[in-house]
Amino acid sequence: MTTLEVIQSYYKAFNEKNWEKMLSYVHDDVIHDINQGESQIGKQRFAAFLAHMETCYDENLLDIVIMTHPGGKRAAAEFICEGTYLSTDSGLPEASKQTYRLLVGAFFEMSQDKITRITNYYNLNEWLHQIKAN
Repeated sequence: MTTLEVIQSYYKAFNEKNWEKMLSYVHDDVIHDINQGESQIGKQRFAAFLAHMETCYDENLLDIVIMTHPGGKRAAAEFICEGTYLSTDSGLPEASKQTYRLLVGAFFEMSQDKITRITNYYNLNEWLHQIKAN
């Protein structure tokens, strides 16, 4: 698969909430840079992160634009994340099924058709504003 196909398939699996398939595109030692948080290493930690996210949030990604480096080692994506805040996440405001819509940027590194680094960025203050306004 090309880098573009891997990232497209990764996001398709995300929107299908097929975490097992999504994880099949990441390297065992994937580095996951969490927005406003720590970097976690390993597919198991990433799987735990996804399970936690599924408990707290219901999200769907729209208008995904993917850009790849000609050599295939790096990629970036921009998309709209529409979501519902389902369950209170640690250190964040109380959840009451508030909805939100955010612009998100993501950056990837690749090796041998596997994602080796995932870095996501979004405006946390905008998310908080939308959550508090609901």
